[in-house]
Amino acid sequence: MVLTDKVRSFFQGQLAGWQLAAGNYSSLELAEYRTVDIDGWEVCLQFNPSRIVSSSAKVDSGSVASRPCFLCSVNRPEVQSGLDFEGRYEILVNPYPIFPCHLTIPDISHVPQCISGRLSDMFLLAEALPGMCVFYNGPKCGASAPDHMHFQAGNIEKFPIIPELGRHDCHTVASVGDARLSVVHGMPYGLFTIDACTPKAASEAFGMLYAALPCAGGSQEPMMNVLAYAAGAGIVRIVVIPRKRHRPSFYGTEGEHTMLVSPASVDMGGLFIMPRRCDFLRMDAVAIKKIFDELCYSGRDIEGVVQAVLKK
Repeated sequence: MVLTDKVRSFFQGQLAGWQLAAGNYSSLELAEYRTVDIDGWEVCLQFNPSRIVSSSAKVDSGSVASRPCFLCSVNRPEVQSGLDFEGRYEILVNPYPIFPCHLTIPDISHVPQCISGRLSDMFLLAEALPGMCVFYNGPKCGASAPDHMHFQAGNIEKFPIIPELGRHDCHTVASVGDARLSVVHGMPYGLFTIDACTPKAASEAFGMLYAALPCAGGSQEPMMNVLAYAAGAGIVRIVVIPRKRHRPSFYGTEGEHTMLVSPASVDMGGLFIMPRRCDFLRMDAVAIKKIFDELCYSGRDIEGVVQAVLKK
């Protein structure tokens, strides 16, 4: 199922009739960018004040329970409509964009954010949205709606990690059908890739990795960010970035040593979203490396996961 034309028409129709969204997409054209070199990887920073709601979102259980779910259809603005996907999800225009085309794809039911059993859905979305990167933020890894299962998608060319992966060696850990689970060497943090031609094989390979990752920090599932995109030749690539912490030690709004940065899939993908100008100007290679060190897996951590996969 290829939805490209439908999505393009739907997206344009929503902007034509939704003043808030149209204004925010126009403002995005004026967003400021700069790059920071991380051992040869040009990581990008985006100054985007409209994202302060997401970056500063309170995602503790009490705060989430006390507010209406903005992904449920009954709580959305009347002007916001959805495009059906597989009878299970709705494709929505994100009114607070990071990308020229930014989609949010919630489950039609109000169920918790959890990717278990849904990797095949992510695979199908990546196939149906060529030219876009579909991504998943774990409930404690950047999701501002941890109470409602959803994916997001954005323009693939805006993810610096995708061309960067091509510069690094991959070591195959396991093969499942047509899927290959690999470790990527040389990145500033540990990650895995799954290259597959069918959703079943991709899901089975992901299941092996999912079962090998520990649940930390009171999470109901292993902490992770996941990206998926059509890589050509019928292959969908899944990028799995295990996490061990939600936000960096210097996260905050008070004090000269704090920054309002709450890394999710997009940030881990090399595009750091900075809602405050002061942080946009101060963020440097030292701070980014500290984020990766504090939040992500080290090489030793990854090796432990590999050994757990091989024992399964």
